[in-house]
Amino acid sequence: MSHEPQPVAILPVSECWELLAGAPLGRLVTSVEGEPHIFPVNFVVQDRTVLFRTAEGTKLVAAAVSREVLFEADGYTDTEGWSVIVKGTARSLRTPEEIAEAESANLQPWTATEKDHFVRIRPLNLTGRRFVFGAAPAGS
Repeated sequence: MSHEPQPVAILPVSECWELLAGAPLGRLVTSVEGEPHIFPVNFVVQDRTVLFRTAEGTKLVAAAVSREVLFEADGYTDTEGWSVIVKGTARSLRTPEEIAEAESANLQPWTATEKDHFVRIRPLNLTGRRFVFGAAPAGS
């Protein structure tokens, strides 16, 4: 019986959260006026939600208008990679309590711009996969 790693494995939810928590960059996928949009964002995991900061503009409008979004982050080494996708609802934080909780995550913008708005994605579904790199099996 071989214990070779499978080329693709579905990850348990707990491992998905661990991987997300260690990833510095993800992608927000949303729709504005029926058109798909994707935005790279730095983020943190806070209480099993995804939290990011943004300025006024398309990301903030998209999060407010479409509400249902996808968020994806991934990573890799020389031998394997992973991808986690969060399907959820996005909401701009507004109350002083919500903002104080978000600020406690110490999430700083990567760019020298003001990003005064916090957006939180609450997951409806979380999936992840791990990929082992290598050549295709003989005869494929």
